[in-house]
Amino acid sequence: MVHNYFDTYVVVVVLLLVGAGIVAGALAANRMLRPDRPTAEKLTTYECGVDPVGEGWAHSYVRYYVFAYLYVVFAVDAVFLFPWATIFSAPGYGLTTLVEMFVFLAFLATGLAYAGKKGVLSWV
Repeated sequence: MVHNYFDTYVVVVVLLLVGAGIVAGALAANRMLRPDRPTAEKLTTYECGVDPVGEGWAHSYVRYYVFAYLYVVFAVDAVFLFPWATIFSAPGYGLTTLVEMFVFLAFLATGLAYAGKKGVLSWV
């Protein structure tokens, strides 16, 4: 039975402390039980089994990130289209949801046209 308003927060604080104690205990047990034999070979940078050569700076094309961004945009588009398709047939939502979806698709088509105009969609 709760007698005071702030007594409810005591339970939350106790649970947070117990959770933090469990995490700290697990990390401490890991540190005590793991093998720790660092050597110069173990401390070198590992890159897929190949010894690192040259400097650590590599050039990458921004276009690949734009491809990923466009994929995310159209994946989100699909996430919105499926629920819309189920609601569209419900009574009272017909014309309103149809207009809203065409506005949404117009925004996406505008973005796609802009990306095409900028040459982002060319694979060369």
